[in-house]
Amino acid sequence: MPSVVVCTLWLLLSTSFGAESKARSCSEVRQAFHAKGFSLVNAPHQEISGEHLRVCPQGYTCCTSDMEDKLNQQSKMEFEKLVEERSHNMRATFVSSHKKFDEYFLELLDNSERSLNGLFSRTFGKLYMKNSEVFQDLFTELKRYYTGGNVNLEEMLNDFWSRLLERMFQLFNSQYHFTDDYLECVSKYSDQLKPFGDVPRKLKAQVTRALIAARTFVQGLMVGREVANRVAKVNVAPTCVRALTKMLYCPYCRSMPGLKPCKNYCQNVMRGCLANQADLDLEWNTFTDAMLLVAERLQGPFHIEAVIEPIDLKISEAIMTMQDNNKILSAKFFQNCGPPKASGIGRSARGISDVFSARFRPYPPEEKTTAATETSLDRLVIDIREKLKVSKGFWSNLPDDICADGKLAESDEEQCWNSHTKARYFPEVVKEGLTNQVNNPEVNLDITRPDTLIRQQIMALRVMSNKLKNAYNGNDIYFQDSSDEGSSSGSGSGCSDGCTTETVLVGSKAPVIRADRSDVHTAAAAAGKTLSHGPSQLLMMTALITSFSAAQPRWR
Repeated sequence: MPSVVVCTLWLLLSTSFGAESKARSCSEVRQAFHAKGFSLVNAPHQEISGEHLRVCPQGYTCCTSDMEDKLNQQSKMEFEKLVEERSHNMRATFVSSHKKFDEYFLELLDNSERSLNGLFSRTFGKLYMKNSEVFQDLFTELKRYYTGGNVNLEEMLNDFWSRLLERMFQLFNSQYHFTDDYLECVSKYSDQLKPFGDVPRKLKAQVTRALIAARTFVQGLMVGREVANRVAKVNVAPTCVRALTKMLYCPYCRSMPGLKPCKNYCQNVMRGCLANQADLDLEWNTFTDAMLLVAERLQGPFHIEAVIEPIDLKISEAIMTMQDNNKILSAKFFQNCGPPKASGIGRSARGISDVFSARFRPYPPEEKTTAATETSLDRLVIDIREKLKVSKGFWSNLPDDICADGKLAESDEEQCWNSHTKARYFPEVVKEGLTNQVNNPEVNLDITRPDTLIRQQIMALRVMSNKLKNAYNGNDIYFQDSSDEGSSSGSGSGCSDGCTTETVLVGSKAPVIRADRSDVHTAAAAAGKTLSHGPSQLLMMTALITSFSAAQPRWR
């Protein structure tokens, strides 16, 4: 009988030892480790004592110090990839929307210029060709304003009508010779006599509001794109890397390579590692709301298609008004500026009167193109608006979005890695944002030291939101870089007496928003540092262009 008991006891011990020996095999860990692309030269076949481990639990383990270091780096790389992948669609939205809107608006300006050129070439022939630079300069300046140039829209449009008045006044009164001083006198009385009727005032109001909205909107898309790209490239702190390694790869070291982290555990780690990104969300949502408001304006009262497309007809209407009232207007100008000197060439020799009376007529209403109820602009803006709405709350929801994917976290609360073993995770999930991480049991962050890059992007968004709010009200605002000395603080606007412009100060420098054509020099990059092509250079170029233009002789 005793021998039977001894044999039974030996059998039980042998079975237990065999099971324990099998449990301590590192074959699955070695296979998983190799699948990550690592060498198995120093990977143990059986569990070893884990006193050398600095991150994972120090019991018996399948990890050497070298393996833990490699898994540490792997955790960091995978986390960076996760954030980039999760933010890809949102970032792509800003890239594609910026590209589509930018191309659309520039094409709209080009089409409008071609339409004007065709209409006026047919109407005036050589007379238009001799004076075409007046109209070409108009569209050049409109494009320069839209693409970020320091153009005062109101002054530029006033200058256009003054130049046009001088040219038309001479053409309508070609039997006389006018000096530059005389023509300046004519321009001086244009506000009083209104030779073009009410067209300049109406067109100026429409163009300034539409251009301000369009330029600010495309700048907003660019800023959103650049901020999202920068924030998506996370700065992974050492304490975050430690927490990630413990969550993602310490199961390897405990011989459970296939075990996923508990969902709540994953949320605490991700909320800790993405705490600064979550702090961006408030300003991001404010920025998005401001973009949506300007988008509404683009579809409504600041509709750029309705303003830009018929510019040629509006200008032709203005010229017709002057033609119809030429005798009365000329008499008043002669009265105010003095009798003109005869040119010595009779009117009949030039045939100017015949050209304007017989040939210059705008298209009758029935010949005008009727736009569809929903234009291409409406469709484009509606599409962008829907995508912008989806981006709201993105940064604060990012930790939970990452952990919600079954690929990373385990939905079964009992069959998951809880940072020590396979069991339920009991700590509560902390709230988003840096200040709330003081109670995070997984990621030890210094809540008094926010991420500098994130703070810069918050400031860039705040400045852009302010510009968007001003654009919504039809006002323009130009943020001057502190490196500029003595430059103007205002760019063109539709802002009249009584309107308010709110300025946002960003440390010692305010970012200068440029709608440039490249991916290198961007508005968001200006937050915290000066662009390599800054306002100083732009103002110098503007001064050169202005001085060059002033030196050119007037066309007669």
